[in-house]
Amino acid sequence: MVIWGATIGAGLIEPHVFLRSYLLGYLLWISFPLGAIGLLCLHYLVGGGWSFLIRRFLEAAASTLPLMFVLFIPLFVGVEDLYVWADPEAVAGDHALGHKSAYLNVSFFRGRAILYFVIWVLLAQGLVRWSARQEASGEVRWLNRLKFVSGPGILIYVVTFSFASIDWVMSLDPHWFSTIHGLVFVMGQAISALALSIICIVKYGHLAGISRFFNEGYLRDLGTLMFAFVMLWAYMCFSQYLIIWSGNLPEETPFYIVRAKGVWGLIGLAILLLHFALPFSLLLSRAIKRQAGTMLTIAVLVIVMRLVDLFWYIGPSGAHGEDALNVAFHFHWMDLAAPTGIGGIWISMFLRHLRRHNLIALRDPRIEETFKIKN
Repeated sequence: MVIWGATIGAGLIEPHVFLRSYLLGYLLWISFPLGAIGLLCLHYLVGGGWSFLIRRFLEAAASTLPLMFVLFIPLFVGVEDLYVWADPEAVAGDHALGHKSAYLNVSFFRGRAILYFVIWVLLAQGLVRWSARQEASGEVRWLNRLKFVSGPGILIYVVTFSFASIDWVMSLDPHWFSTIHGLVFVMGQAISALALSIICIVKYGHLAGISRFFNEGYLRDLGTLMFAFVMLWAYMCFSQYLIIWSGNLPEETPFYIVRAKGVWGLIGLAILLLHFALPFSLLLSRAIKRQAGTMLTIAVLVIVMRLVDLFWYIGPSGAHGEDALNVAFHFHWMDLAAPTGIGGIWISMFLRHLRRHNLIALRDPRIEETFKIKN
């Protein structure tokens, strides 16, 4: 409450700074429920045993989307203070913004945001409710329905958040554009949700209901999936950089030029080393992927680096022309306070949803597959 009070008070004095910090924290925590939707859809599509024990954690995370809709209100209301394209005077004096005003305008921005959340909440509720009905009845038809929905569901999730990432992040620099931007953020959300699942399974793996299924082989499979996600995320990031570098267009290159200078460049190097190189190297080892303590450390590190990566994306954004090439490093205490405050609310709601159901789906007909996971 103290953190929230201080942050809101500062927000009244410096609304632009507050909203930037709030967006940073918001993007971190919404990555867990949205990434959970993607992993749940993947779970039902492939039907593998790797996702059996983390399903309840993913469902609890996805169930927090109504909360995230409520927490979006400051961004919904503060559009004019956060985005330059929402300023009529700026649009009138900028030819490029004038051409983009049919898409980048306050009313359409808010309408799209509402549409995104309606789709996400309905998709999440369908996945969670049908799973609960399958657990209550033991009927296979609910799993068939979940599998049927998951195909278009994962596509809808990727498309809608790709547009949301354009609206919420890329439009901070309305002159800059990247066609792969949405996929970079989608992969970041998958990493976040999987890291959360690893933390939860390590924490709850000793409980009686889970311990007879949870073993080193299962943890190794989650580590292998994390390895694949980290590698795919890095591939997306490099592809975005390579396309912009080879194109060498004045509208695109400032994004990387400013982020390669000074402290921003050091942060970029830290992201390269700690978000990709270190997890990639550690997860190559079969032995490390079987160690609960090490996997827990990797999962926490990845989540921390997700916040750093978002800060690297958002921090220098907003300048244009010559200013866009010389954005000095700046860090405000709200850049930590906002993620902490939002995180406290989200974690409490996540744990509340987690307590509503058994931590393991004992009536899932594919439970035997989990028994077959070898060490």
